[in-house]
Amino acid sequence: MTTLFGTPDIAIGMKESVSRVRLFDGPLDLSWRHCATTSDFIADLFALRFRSSRNDYMEVRHSIGYLVNELIENAVKFRAPGEIVIEASMDPDCFKLKVSNDVVCEVASQFQSLLADITVGDPGDLLIQRIEANAANPDFGGSGLGLLTLMSDYGARLAWIFSAADESDRICLETYASIPISQTHN
Repeated sequence: MTTLFGTPDIAIGMKESVSRVRLFDGPLDLSWRHCATTSDFIADLFALRFRSSRNDYMEVRHSIGYLVNELIENAVKFRAPGEIVIEASMDPDCFKLKVSNDVVCEVASQFQSLLADITVGDPGDLLIQRIEANAANPDFGGSGLGLLTLMSDYGARLAWIFSAADESDRICLETYASIPISQTHN
């Protein structure tokens, strides 16, 4: 069974020319430093076309880097042992990203519950509500602040597809994202 959360039209369309990075789970273990290193590499690669304007380059690099880092961090944090596949592409006006990894069934269920809460309503309002809830209760975890920040402050459109994995105790999670990119400075 396949379950979709978020914006359905971005969950397709990654079949065009994409750049692909695989993070393998090996003797070095995947960790937070792999998230930053990988997101910086992808941001630099895709921002190069904006290098004629330092302001555009810096803005695009920052937006792509923030998006990629947030989604890779989530994949590293919640994944079942195994690889993480990152696919990225850029149209003239948007950057697209797909992050694929397996999660155990319990994590998938908890994440689906969070997504059911944060994908309905205005992301800006939900972000403020979650910040207030975190301030009132510092032990409040799994709030989705990073995802809400992407939707509210970066105009990110997000989608998640959960489907059966090869192993029965796992779920395959595909996270799709799209953010607007434009050249604004000369």
